[in-house]
Amino acid sequence: MKELPPNIQNWRYNIFKIIYHADTPAGKWFDIMLIGFIVLSVLIIVLDSVSQIHLDYGEFFYILEWFFTIAFTLEYILRLISIKKPIGYIFSFFGIVDILSILPTYLSLFFVGTQSLLIIRILRILRIFRILKLVQYTDQTELLMTAIHNSRHKIFVFFFFVLTVLVIFGSMMYLIEGPENGFTSIPHGIYWAVVTLTTVGYGDIAPHTVLGRTVASFIMLTGFSIIAIPTGIFASEINKITKRSRKYSRRCEACGLRGHTANANYCRRCGEEL
Repeated sequence: MKELPPNIQNWRYNIFKIIYHADTPAGKWFDIMLIGFIVLSVLIIVLDSVSQIHLDYGEFFYILEWFFTIAFTLEYILRLISIKKPIGYIFSFFGIVDILSILPTYLSLFFVGTQSLLIIRILRILRIFRILKLVQYTDQTELLMTAIHNSRHKIFVFFFFVLTVLVIFGSMMYLIEGPENGFTSIPHGIYWAVVTLTTVGYGDIAPHTVLGRTVASFIMLTGFSIIAIPTGIFASEINKITKRSRKYSRRCEACGLRGHTANANYCRRCGEEL
């Protein structure tokens, strides 16, 4: 593959430092400006959804929306041309969010109503983690993700059990109450069971018979018991991971290597006394 001229390589590298590195003054200001654009564009979308504000400022908002869309489009193009493997960025989380945040405006030229999808731009504000140096909380994020991963089988069994209970109770209420009391089908009964078990209680469907109210009371009491189970599962996994990390958290002051056990006397890399 033919290499690019040095001046083009330097230009791409400078763009890369500004866009992807927040530890430089230019990169920090770029990210601050980007966050400001994102917040303003989302605010415009939210305000434009209010009918009276739309009537008064609709045309002004339309111009601003195109301004932000063009700015985000240029930013997206610069991100692609400043990295060696643009395909990796295109299919990354932020790459997908970035393209989804600009497509609705262009699609609105052909399909009415697609501009409301621009609210997805709020996801781009996650880039603020880079600006405020919140990467220091990455360890805590990894801890939560590990806890979720380790407890996935327990959570799956729990939700399968809850789903089974909901189907049973929903079917029972369909048989007990019937269409005359609003339970027109088993899916309607399951919907009522979900609302009742989660203690939401919309009240759009309610039992009228004594037996139906008895079953409903039992579901409510069951809901209070079930809600605490996922919390207990996550708490147990987080406790295990925390104990494990403390066991191997000793750090060598000489070379900085972590992961020494509590009974270790010397660093396994440099041999310094711990």
